[in-house]
Amino acid sequence: MRVTGTGHASMRIDTAAGSILCDPWVNPAYFASWFPFPDNSQLDWESLGDVDYLYVSHLHRDHFDAAHLKRYVSKSATVLLPEFPTSEMEDEFRALGFTKFLKTRNEEVVELDGGLKIMIQALTSPTDGPIGDSSLWVEYDGVRLLNQNDARPTDLSVFAELGHVHAHLLQFSGAIWYPMVYELPQSAKTAFGKQKRDRQFDRTWRYIDDLKADHVFPIAGPPCFLDDELWQFNDIFDDEGNIFPDQSVFLAEYAKVGGTNGIVLLPGSVAEVTTSGATTTHPQPVEEFFANKVAHLEEMRERKRPIIEAEKASWRHPEVDVLKELKQRIEPLLDESIYLAKGVGGPVRFDLVGTDSSGGETVESIVVDFPGKQVRPYADEKVRYRFRTERALVEHLLHIGEVDWVNSLFLSCRFSAARIGQYNEFVYAFFKCLSTERLQYAEGWYDEHERAVDAEDITVGDWTVQRRCPHLKADLSRFGIVEGDQLTCQLHGWRFDLPSGRCLTSVGHKIRAHRVGEEAPATEVARS
Repeated sequence: MRVTGTGHASMRIDTAAGSILCDPWVNPAYFASWFPFPDNSQLDWESLGDVDYLYVSHLHRDHFDAAHLKRYVSKSATVLLPEFPTSEMEDEFRALGFTKFLKTRNEEVVELDGGLKIMIQALTSPTDGPIGDSSLWVEYDGVRLLNQNDARPTDLSVFAELGHVHAHLLQFSGAIWYPMVYELPQSAKTAFGKQKRDRQFDRTWRYIDDLKADHVFPIAGPPCFLDDELWQFNDIFDDEGNIFPDQSVFLAEYAKVGGTNGIVLLPGSVAEVTTSGATTTHPQPVEEFFANKVAHLEEMRERKRPIIEAEKASWRHPEVDVLKELKQRIEPLLDESIYLAKGVGGPVRFDLVGTDSSGGETVESIVVDFPGKQVRPYADEKVRYRFRTERALVEHLLHIGEVDWVNSLFLSCRFSAARIGQYNEFVYAFFKCLSTERLQYAEGWYDEHERAVDAEDITVGDWTVQRRCPHLKADLSRFGIVEGDQLTCQLHGWRFDLPSGRCLTSVGHKIRAHRVGEEAPATEVARS
């Protein structure tokens, strides 16, 4: 099995029975803030796109690059579709001219022509990608590969049960806006960033240890930030709180925990994977490339500057009445929302920054009032959640009818944020679901999730706790770590105060817990 690195989470898998192109991303994403690193724009995409099968793990725009798919990927390719709860992915592919689809069933092995086998595991909670993320398992002639990309399954056993995996490709770097955009002292940002960075690596080590593949390939990050306004987010300043470590950092950190089987794929690298080993060739020495990382980034910045400027020029839409458009689009969703609106529990304020005719700064503050079910001007009230961003960005989102502000505005990092209290996943879940189809699915998922009862208990340290994390049902016997009276679920970093059961990371999500040897409180017994 031949694996050709094509940048970020993208790769081309070649076997004698057929070829699969995965997640090709080349063009800048999220308001021209993210670019693939290392640069993959100069690969021979005409040849790389001439494939038998196309797999895109989910609709994040650093995986689903519509312009690139339309221009370079053969429309005779069969699209391997994960079993997602909405039709959005298929609809987007059809709009690009693709007509051949294989609609897989979740975690079911499919044998394609010539003995090539695939299986897709689809994750379908509202917090998995934009209503879905997935991993691809491939087998040919006894060689097995798992392309986990940036999916976070609670359990890899479904893949291990299919036989020993020889190549495991997975995310290790950050892919979020936290903590960089928060209005915090720099020392706090550094401390929170270090915690996030450490959790990223801990989660990666856990997945690697679970699967025990022969070879581990760090993929799906980091992006690079070429706009001067975002340049500081690149991990080139010896900042221990930077959440975007690159592949060379992965290898160094992996070695600290005993890892010796890591393989880095540069764009154009080729790994020949067999049941007995892997041989890899690179377009240039990996160590040399990362030793010159700053120079590579600076060269890319100058080369891509016209692209960034052209993107910025397209965002302004002064004809859009932002308040009027927000009312028309969001208020019907607020009326339908039960679980998300209750979970947010208060008003969310947006400060939209523009300029007047004399060049001075203007700020229009708009509130999405979840309890009141309305969008209105800010009335000088106290709010728990506030975002500040350029007015032009929101104008553009409304102009194009964007239904997912999380995977557009927020991932762009072109905003600042402040909050009172803990992170609230419902805020971001709602702004990911700005369509009737998405909102109805999310409401149904939370309804089912809230009604589900997990009665099984386990022992972690000195505590008896429910086995499944109240957040997304991760198995705490594998992902739970107790330090003192706090439990951390390593899958998503959620923390719980065990004596009270209170979630320290978000509102709600109380955990069932009591000390070993002590009787469970009556309320816990009743719940069980």
